[in-house]
Amino acid sequence: MSGILAGKRILVTGVITESSIAFHAAKLAQEEGAEVILTGFGRVSLVERIAKRLPKPAPVIELDVQNQEQLDGLADKVREHLGEGVGLDGVVHSIAFGPQGAFNFLGGTWEDVGTAVHVSAYSLKALTMACLPVMPRGGSIVGLTFDAQFAWPKYDWMGVAKAALESTSRYLARDLGEQNVRCNLVSAGPIKSMAAKSIPGFEELADVWNHRAPIGWDLTDPEPAGRGVVALLSDWFPRTTGEIVHVDGGVHMMGA
Repeated sequence: MSGILAGKRILVTGVITESSIAFHAAKLAQEEGAEVILTGFGRVSLVERIAKRLPKPAPVIELDVQNQEQLDGLADKVREHLGEGVGLDGVVHSIAFGPQGAFNFLGGTWEDVGTAVHVSAYSLKALTMACLPVMPRGGSIVGLTFDAQFAWPKYDWMGVAKAALESTSRYLARDLGEQNVRCNLVSAGPIKSMAAKSIPGFEELADVWNHRAPIGWDLTDPEPAGRGVVALLSDWFPRTTGEIVHVDGGVHMMGA
């Protein structure tokens, strides 16, 4: 099969609904020739149902990034699907969560903040290390962030968690370069996904894009961000690492 990911094997996390960026990254990866494995947390049966809507079948591995036992067993689970001696070429990190308290900056407790940072930032390092045993040739780690340069309305401690994610990506890029592992992020504009529904005041946050995106931004279309992920998974960026690629209609560069 032809395509920029022909012959590659990609692990994709965070596929919950068809409206998610992760789903479109998995779909586009298959269309570009990759073999895809998904992970699911909690509602694995839901992920399995959504997986059936991909162009080709994709196995689903249960994975809670806060569960060290599952992280330790991830490489073996991947081998069960790929076979011995066949490794991964890429990993998509599309994992984020914050308790409701994390969306109240002054009122958020450390328990709220610690959970947000663990699931949304530390998990990038944890997932990457869990996958390294099945990445003997190196490969591409691609995560999803929401621009942490600014203090966004309503985002609060999740914004801090995203800043931690962006820093984590840079340190991974520094430490894993010798193993031929690239680590980059796609900073996407807001998408009306299941995750967005958990953000209090999401509409107010997203409204910024209705007025400030010079090339326009469609809150209902996750495909552009998915394309950014697939591009970074490919060999077209062989010496790009520690980078944040903005797929946000240009809002990141607009002044007042």
